Formats: sequence, structure tokens, C-alpha cells
Amino acid sequence: MKARLIASIVVAGAVALGMSGCNLIAPQATLKQYDASDGVGVTVGSVAVRNAIVVSDDGETGNLVFSVANRDDRAHTVLIEIEGKEEQFQVLAEPGLTTFDGSGANDPLRIESLGVQPGAVLDVFFQYGDETGATASVPVLTGQLLEYSTLVPTPLPTDEPTEMPTPLATPTTEPTE
Repeated sequence: MKARLIASIVVAGAVALGMSGCNLIAPQATLKQYDASDGVGVTVGSVAVRNAIVVSDDGETGNLVFSVANRDDRAHTVLIEIEGKEEQFQVLAEPGLTTFDGSGANDPLRIESLGVQPGAVLDVFFQYGDETGATASVPVLTGQLLEYSTLVPTPLPTDEPTEMPTPLATPTTEPTE
């Protein structure tokens, strides 16, 4: 009887170990942090840039679209530099979540001399205050997907002169030749 009890315990232990053994040595996917969307993210101090993408149909002009999660209780001015370009931007990251996509008060950031075709990546540097900045390899996407179709940069208005209408002839009582 004692042997049966010991055998039952050993079998139960072996079954339990066999059923859970792969969880002891296999990596847990839920512990890995990753960007779950098309965009990428970086964290600088208490400011987290999330889902950063550049939307461009022609590779010449693009809109930098992203969200900023500021975990601090005060606003920070975030400096954004496009690597290899002379364009710089500054945005105000209020406490909480601020989105720069043109849907509210914050317009997307227009990059005039993009020079990167859709499908490639663009290195973008984010930094604020005395914090050490971080570079993100931001993907350049087209507006073909419905969710990005409204984020494609629109042409800027031109300063072309408008045509002036020709003045109408005024009637006279004198005959013309």
C-alpha cells in the first residue's frame, strides 16, 4: 500500500513536470516589449514617443506623425531632428498623451526635403531638456491604407498671381471707325 502511494505521487509529479516543463525553459513572449503597430517608439526620460511614422506618397514631402506620453507632471519641449536634414521641430508635450496627427490642435510635422522613398526608414532624433536623446528608425509609409490616407501631406498654396479681369468697354455716343 505504501509503495502504491509513493508510485502515485511520483507519477503525479512526473505528469505535472511534463505538462509545465516547457514553461520553465521557454522564453515568455508576453515579457518582450515591442511596437505593436506600424510605427516605432523611443523613450527619453519621462517622455515616451509612440507609433512614430512618416507618411509620404512621393518620397519628397512627408508628415511626421506620432504620439507623446509624458509621465511627468509638467510639460516638456521636445526637440526633434531629422538626421541628415537641416529641418528641426519643437513640440510641447503636455502631461498625459499628446498626438501630433492633425486631428486636433497639433498638426503633423511637415518634412519638406524628405528624400526617402516609402518603404524605407528615416532616422529621427528626439530629446528634451538635459535628458540624453534617442534616435528612432521611423518607417516611411504611403497613404494607401485607409487609416493613413488623411495624413498624406497636401500641396502648399502657391503665390501665383491671379488673373485680373479685363475691364468692360464703356458705351459712348460717338461712332467708332
